[in-house]
Amino acid sequence: MTFSKEKFWLEPPSEQQRKQLEEELKLSSTNLKSHAWYHGHIPWEVSESLVSNHGDFLIRDSQSSLGDFVLTSRWEQKTLHFLIRRTAVQTRVQFSLEGEAFESVPALVHFYVGSRAALSRWSGAQIHQPVNRTLPLSCLETAFCTATGPPTCRRGPGSGEEGVSPQSRSPCSSRTASVAPSPSLPRRSVSTQPTVSPDGTLHRHQPPSSDADGSCYTELYPGPQSYVERLVEEGSTGLGLLRVEDGNVYFSPVVETVSSFKPSRYQSPLMPKENKPLEVGILRRVKELLAEVDPRTAAKHITKADCKMARILEVTPEMQRMMGVSFGMELLTLPHGQQLRLDLLERFQTMAIMLAVDVLGCTGTNEERAGLLHKIIQIAAELKSTMGNMFGFATVMRALELPQVSRLEQTWMALRQRHTEGAILYEKTLRPFMKSLNDGRESCPLSNTTFPHILPLLSLLEKSVAVGEGTEPWETVEVGVDVVMFHLGAARTVAQLGGIYRSNAETKLQGFQEQAEVLELFLTDFQMRLLWGSRGAVENQALRYAKFEQVLTALSNKLEPPAKSH
Repeated sequence: MTFSKEKFWLEPPSEQQRKQLEEELKLSSTNLKSHAWYHGHIPWEVSESLVSNHGDFLIRDSQSSLGDFVLTSRWEQKTLHFLIRRTAVQTRVQFSLEGEAFESVPALVHFYVGSRAALSRWSGAQIHQPVNRTLPLSCLETAFCTATGPPTCRRGPGSGEEGVSPQSRSPCSSRTASVAPSPSLPRRSVSTQPTVSPDGTLHRHQPPSSDADGSCYTELYPGPQSYVERLVEEGSTGLGLLRVEDGNVYFSPVVETVSSFKPSRYQSPLMPKENKPLEVGILRRVKELLAEVDPRTAAKHITKADCKMARILEVTPEMQRMMGVSFGMELLTLPHGQQLRLDLLERFQTMAIMLAVDVLGCTGTNEERAGLLHKIIQIAAELKSTMGNMFGFATVMRALELPQVSRLEQTWMALRQRHTEGAILYEKTLRPFMKSLNDGRESCPLSNTTFPHILPLLSLLEKSVAVGEGTEPWETVEVGVDVVMFHLGAARTVAQLGGIYRSNAETKLQGFQEQAEVLELFLTDFQMRLLWGSRGAVENQALRYAKFEQVLTALSNKLEPPAKSH
């Protein structure tokens, strides 16, 4: 098995490899294998080729110091290697770079990523975003530790990887420090040694190109044309275009150009074939259903609809063939996933508006409205903690944070008086967590996630689509570039974890008996028809949103008239 950067990143692993990777990442967080930034026993040459962006990093086993680890990073256009020292303190083991010691490697990584502290005083380097493995460790072990390298791959005394003599290498690395050369790939010899700075930081000099026989393959070269390159080059827009390459048959994926929502064709027992915007009878039934359903059941219905729409659940082989990938989470990161991104943004905005209408359309007492707010807050909490659905959670939070809802001082005051625990939950837990999600400072544990927080990514990739008034949290001057880079970097991980999200969603929805009418409430087609009517639902999106901005403002001002300016 040979290795190429393009193949590693862009061509999906086999189904068996995906499952093996999923099993590894599901392990306890105390197990190093459960962290995707840990690449095991890969050679330094491979690690250098993987950290390509400023702030990238990964952790690998040291090839010259058995039991130690190396942090490989990219900083100011240089690739640096830092030996993580492992020391025994009484009955405990600690890990450190040059300063503070930590109980585990994950604790060390979390500290340096979260604090942006320099890895060493001499280098000033920081680590920002991990480079995650997309193959199981067993596969990497096979590729880099069991291949029989040519004799010239073995370096002489004193030229070990971290400046340590080769005698201390692990058995695996003593067999070979790199991949045996492929006859079809150019090869390079290593003609320069690493230089070690006073603080133990290693710097690699780029070896000159060499085609001399017997040299060692120590660098990554482009393999066959990658999937993404093929897609861009072909610009395919239809199914059925076949190509045979190396004996494999490829179907060109469908580039979707039409929304999956069809409100004009939508039929529901809750509304007539044609309806007007915000029809009183339909709104009344919606309120009744929302009042009857408990928060956890509502969260399960929302999650079922979210995951099916985003192609996390119920993805057939035919759908996979048409998408060209296995899951929607990977599709939405690719050029031909634009329609899915647009549909997810439509769902986010429409659901938030519908929930806001439910609150603002309640013309009863402040206490009745406060009861509705409390119910919506409870649904948000269930989506966050019980269902691990960050998309649904962000959608419900958007409804609560809309200015037309957040300005209702009397209603929020009634919430604090009548439902104190709900008000505290919202102010002290849900709102701070939402901000941390947007700032890239916090995330839902992978083992609990059914739908990751992808809204910043969607907004960044589809800047032309309005998702509400004002500046998004990741667009402010204070957080700007760092947060943008975090969310773009996180997309690489999200794209590879579709199988885990599916598995988590299936587990959480196991035995769930959906109620047809309740599920209707959370379908985007139904919500579009409810809000804009059978005719208005197919109008231009920007026009629809602008109209409803006015409607929400009018409803809000009617409930609590704005103070008159003198």
